[in-house]
Parts: sequence; C-alpha cells; structure tokens
Amino acid sequence: MQSDLLDQILALKARRQAFFYLRSLADERELIIADHQRLGALELAEGLEAIMAALQGRNQAQTVEGPGHTPVFVQSFVPPRRLFIIGAVHIAQALAPMAQSCGFDVTIIDPRPPFAHPERFAGFELHAAWPDEILGLESFDEQSALCLLSHDPKIDDPALLLAFAAARSPAYIGALGSRKTQAKRHQRLQDKGLTQAQIDCIRGPIGLDIGAQSPAEIAVAILAQIIQAFQRPQS
Repeated sequence: MQSDLLDQILALKARRQAFFYLRSLADERELIIADHQRLGALELAEGLEAIMAALQGRNQAQTVEGPGHTPVFVQSFVPPRRLFIIGAVHIAQALAPMAQSCGFDVTIIDPRPPFAHPERFAGFELHAAWPDEILGLESFDEQSALCLLSHDPKIDDPALLLAFAAARSPAYIGALGSRKTQAKRHQRLQDKGLTQAQIDCIRGPIGLDIGAQSPAEIAVAILAQIIQAFQRPQS
C-alpha cells in the first residue's frame, strides 16, 4: 500500500469516518473513497459503484470484476457504533450489556459517585463526571447514539446541547421522562436556542411503546428503538 494512502486511512479511522478501500488485483492500483472524495489511481466503473452501494454501512470485503474484467478487492470500513448513556441508573445497568452484545461501544457518564460506581458497571467505560467534562463536539457522529437517563436536567441537558452543536449528529437521541417532563425539556431547549426541528429529533418518552415496566424491559424498548434508528433513520 502506498504511504500516502495508508496515512489517509489512518486519518479516516481516527476521525471515525466511513470509507471504501479498493485495490486492483491485476496491477495493484488503489483507491480510497470517503465522503465523495477519491484518492488513488484506480478507475471506478459502474459495476463497482453498485457493489459499494450494497456494502454501504457494513464492514465487509468482496472481490468483484472491475474495469477491463480485472478482479478488484473492495473493502468497506465503518467505525463501531457507540452508545453514550447519561445517568448510571438501573435502566443503564440493563441497557449497557444488551447494547454491548449488539456490537456497541458503551460509555456511561454520571457525576454522582454512588450511581457511577465501578461495581455497578464492571467492564464498561464509566465516568463519575459531568457530561461536558467527558464529551466534546467531536464525540458524536452518525455512528453514535445518546441516551439521557438521569432524569436530571443539570446532568442530561449539557450532553444534549453538545450533541446538537456537533458537526456530525448522532443517529439517535432519546430522553427518559413522561410527556410532562418532555414538554418541560422542550421549553428549556427552546429557551437555549434550539430549533423545533432539532427538538423533534429527540425520542421521548424514550423507547418503543411495548408496555415496558421493569428497568430491563425499558432497556429492551430503548435498544430496539436505537437499532431501528440505525436501520431506518427516518422512522
């Protein structure tokens, strides 16, 4: 692999940006495609574009026929999905392992030490800190999800505002609370300058309406809604 292409791949991975890597098996010409930008000498034929469309959103490799009937290796790279849980509550204890088993990198944040105790979340990235001490504008992207579970505006709102200020918005934002709580949250966000379109992106009350009662059942409803948001972004 050419050094400039390798540097580009490392930079794309560091930015958690999805991309395609293509290599001709006949003459070793290479191509990187990310955000409609192309780097490399390999020509992109119509058949390759169809293959790339089929691989979109998945980590997968395939060898296909390229220009001049030569074989081309096509690899799609997608950063792992991330779940940020704000509020180390009982629902979070159930949600974290479920999400991890579905391939999410899970981070739990809560400034309250009794909640954010290592024994409650063994094996997970856990921060006993305020969300804006851990998260930044670069934390969020289209492969991330944000769950606000603390039920405390002082804890939830900073993470929420960061997510909407980020250049790459999370695929999912959900907030725990009744409809009355959601209405109060919406008013606070309007007062802080968020648009109605942004506020409408918040899933609340959080989770699919499956009649969930226990923390574990609510966690199932939340994770199902998160997966739905990734698979069907406009649903």
